[in-house]
Amino acid sequence: MPHTLDHDDHHEVWMRAALAEAAGAAVEGEVPIGAVVVHLDDPGGPRIVASRHNEREATADPTAHAEVLALRDAAHHLGRWRLEDCLLVVTLEPCPMCAGAAWAARLGGVVFATANPEAGSLGSLHHLGQDPRLNHEFPVRAGVLAEESATLLRAFFADRR
Repeated sequence: MPHTLDHDDHHEVWMRAALAEAAGAAVEGEVPIGAVVVHLDDPGGPRIVASRHNEREATADPTAHAEVLALRDAAHHLGRWRLEDCLLVVTLEPCPMCAGAAWAARLGGVVFATANPEAGSLGSLHHLGQDPRLNHEFPVRAGVLAEESATLLRAFFADRR
């Protein structure tokens, strides 16, 4: 059964964990994007089961986005590919590949911080989470700690120039 975004009171806590991942990425010279996957139906209450950041530079892998890596880890941890009882929390609106991975994982929802006007696929350019032509739709919440995420991204790119 698809989840709604009922855990609003926890979204900032989980986003802070994703922002910590993003800050770690920046230290490693990666674009500072972090993601966590929260298992909403864990017997002890919702908890983070995967936490990753971008690793494209380190791995020379164009698919090593934070979201994809976190979804892989969550699926491995839970022993299944269907993550309908999980929430993806990410510091930047997912690109088409990552929004597609969220769709393929049958996620229960996505929370993101900052909109991605160049490639965002959960509202900015496309909305793969709410496309009735696809066989799975999921709720999306945007703007959680958006300024913190945007500041981290701006600082990273300013240092690169």
